[in-house]
Amino acid sequence: MTQLDSTVVSVSLSTIQQELHSSVEVAQWIISGYLLALALMLPLNDWIVDRIGAKRLYLACFTTFTLASALCGSARTIDHLILARLVQGIAGGLLAPLTQMMIARVAGRNMARVIGYAAVPILLAPILGPVIAGGVLKYASWPWLFFLNLPVGILAVGLAVFLLPNDDATIQRRQFDFLGFLLISPGLVCLLYGFEHVSDRSGFSALILGFMLIGGFVWDALRKKSTALIDLRLFGNGIFSTATATQFLLNGVAFAGQMLVPLYLIAGCGFSAAKAGWILAPMGLGMLCAYPMMGFLTDRFGCRAVSVGGVLLTSLGTLPLLWMVLHEFSPSLMVLSMLARGSGQGATGIPSISAAYASVPKEKLGLATTAMNIVQRLGGPIATTGLAVVMSASTTLHQVPTPRMYLIPFLALLGLQLLVLISASRLPERIHESVEEGHQT
Repeated sequence: MTQLDSTVVSVSLSTIQQELHSSVEVAQWIISGYLLALALMLPLNDWIVDRIGAKRLYLACFTTFTLASALCGSARTIDHLILARLVQGIAGGLLAPLTQMMIARVAGRNMARVIGYAAVPILLAPILGPVIAGGVLKYASWPWLFFLNLPVGILAVGLAVFLLPNDDATIQRRQFDFLGFLLISPGLVCLLYGFEHVSDRSGFSALILGFMLIGGFVWDALRKKSTALIDLRLFGNGIFSTATATQFLLNGVAFAGQMLVPLYLIAGCGFSAAKAGWILAPMGLGMLCAYPMMGFLTDRFGCRAVSVGGVLLTSLGTLPLLWMVLHEFSPSLMVLSMLARGSGQGATGIPSISAAYASVPKEKLGLATTAMNIVQRLGGPIATTGLAVVMSASTTLHQVPTPRMYLIPFLALLGLQLLVLISASRLPERIHESVEEGHQT
């Protein structure tokens, strides 16, 4: 529901902006405000889970997200809508890592298999989102984009009450690290805002402030150890730190590709946004095909082999893009490229997530989820900012816009994939190796 909501809002942003008589810059905060609120709450996940339990927190977040959807649909001004989206972001910032943690608690060594199936409905969101948004805007008004969440949310909360296991026994009264929260949460917000607006003076200032706040948090957390909001000693676990680094780099490759490939199709090849969307659809199909196979492949060949194979497949899928940049666009090559890139990214991510969770004791799963999600979310904006700089330099070299101007950016994307390959090659061969190291830790 959260993924679908983000997709339909992105697709319908111009319609909402026009009907609420807002400027593009203000309307953009419907998306940006949600993402920043999400980042603000993310570091609190582990502490709140310890304080009230995962089931209670899940029900509270899902209920809040559903009620916030009703507030979004009833908004009559852009300020009201942005405020409701902030509430959605606060709930959404806790839902995603919380769901991962609850799955990890019961999946154990079957993590790759379970998360492979669990990821399939999430992947349907970007595929169904534009279709649902188009249908709603054709036959109804934009508030129904949010009202559609209400029956789904009510059903999901009702099912969660009866189906989710009670975890009252795991509740512990941990002291709240108020200084740590004041450092890391605003620091993450400043970093994400700064990377998105790095070309502006405000964005650059936010970036500097973000690095200072995160640096202060790291110093404070290393000093406080187990009493810190996030115990950074977790990264002393070699398998967990390797798996988290792989996730950081993979998220960077995914976001950089999502920026670069559509740009090449629209600005380089002259396709409309709608046609570019259809051309990119096979990538989602590749992921849908790869995810359900992850359990079997990981059991058969091991985490390292599957993850490395996924990176190689992603890189192989990038080579046709280089050929088309130098020669001409080919629909058949593009389909093969997107299928390979989608399948490869799916095959890289799940084994590394499984290795990360298997490498930590069960009582530290909440901490591991929070730490990994924070690192993951920083990978995307850092990589896209770096690639944007490369793209800008490449554009300067070509006075006339041409597909060839995308050669250097696509080579930079291949370079990022090489970094993922190096990191993935250091993952454990089998899940049980992660479990053993987790027990030792």
